[in-house]
Amino acid sequence: MEWLNYHHLRYFYVVAKEGSLAQAAEKLKVSQPSISTQLANLEEALGVELFRRSGRRKVLTDAGQLVLGYADEIFQLGQELLNAVKSRPGSRALRLYVGVADSFPKLLTNEILKPVFSLPQPVHVICREGKLEDLLGQLAAHRLDIVLADEAAPSSVNIRVFSHRLTDCAISVCALPALARRLKSGFPRSLHGAPALLPTENTGLRRVVEKWFHDLNIRPQVVAEFEDSALLKAVAADGNGFIVLPSLVLEEAVKHYRFRVIGQSGKCRVEFFAITADRRLSHPAVRAITTPTLKPLSL
Repeated sequence: MEWLNYHHLRYFYVVAKEGSLAQAAEKLKVSQPSISTQLANLEEALGVELFRRSGRRKVLTDAGQLVLGYADEIFQLGQELLNAVKSRPGSRALRLYVGVADSFPKLLTNEILKPVFSLPQPVHVICREGKLEDLLGQLAAHRLDIVLADEAAPSSVNIRVFSHRLTDCAISVCALPALARRLKSGFPRSLHGAPALLPTENTGLRRVVEKWFHDLNIRPQVVAEFEDSALLKAVAADGNGFIVLPSLVLEEAVKHYRFRVIGQSGKCRVEFFAITADRRLSHPAVRAITTPTLKPLSL
């Protein structure tokens, strides 16, 4: 049976966090050659290179990024163990790893997680954002407990997962006041040829909107596409085009970005899902999320 030297892992962890041998040596109160030796031993044991040099700094390789993720969890768990022993048995918080797709509305994420914080047992929530395909890979590897997405898990993904529908809502089209006034008249036909800032084609919202455009024979001029919804709104705030949003985040967009509503469509609806690796849900926080308490939104 192979054993991991956690002393070596600790040295690696500090170097990764500090970014250089000199800073790590100062923090650990040891010499730089000693740290170099420990890192070399760890790389030899793992059979991979963990760092590459960039100027005077140590930059993590892809393998190093992977090891750092596990090291984070290992040392957090170790700290929890110490805290639990020093306080009382059974006081350890339940950990919940949540993957959130880039296109998933952050306000809805907050609403979905609220029941988790009301559970009798304390819960420590760790949220990770990314592309849906990457998050599903982490879910399959049991590095995530649940994934939140604006579409069910695609059938093309060769991973056994289960999609739980949470809610749905209509879409709203908005822009800065000047463009909104111009496009409001004759909506939705007014969107034909108009400058548009849209989510990328790999998102559920984009697929729903594209079908709506196709059904109405509308072809806007796509100026830019974004995976990050916050970046999309920031660019739209400079007046570069109209955007399409789930209506449940419309109030936030109007308040923070000064957008005005061009129009809404109840026929074009976007759905939101929680995706799990198991059909039978044993994690109490996952059960709290997937219990159908959210009603469909009619905006």
